[in-house]
Amino acid sequence: MRGDRIFGLVMIFVALGYILGARNIATSFMSDPVGPRVFPYIIAGVTLICSLVMVLRPDPEPDWPVAGTLVQLGIALAVLLGYAYLIDDLGFILPTIVASGVISYLINPRPVAAALTGVGLGIGLFLLFKVVLGLGLQGLPQGWGI
Repeated sequence: MRGDRIFGLVMIFVALGYILGARNIATSFMSDPVGPRVFPYIIAGVTLICSLVMVLRPDPEPDWPVAGTLVQLGIALAVLLGYAYLIDDLGFILPTIVASGVISYLINPRPVAAALTGVGLGIGLFLLFKVVLGLGLQGLPQGWGI
């Protein structure tokens, strides 16, 4: 019960910091009507609501994860940090394939399915973001073409 409230309070401060950070996002006069700040505001708003629920209605008997689950969470965190670090140098496709494949394997340890998921998400998300939404993504590392 106390852990939920402490975590909820910490996340409230994180969400408020996220809102303050989003306020500093510069917008140009040619941006779309929604603007680049809306998505961070939505994420912060959802985080605030969830955090308030955790503070006001904590779980009386929380089930703590076993050690194996904590190891998997640590691996997932390391993969996501590596993804954020490598996406500038390696482009969008390769880090997305590796990150989504590893996380898929952590969820359901079937190597072939995880590899197919990684390739499908890496290429599919790139096509969605680049072709359909028109975002300026670098697909592969400099000099590879895409």
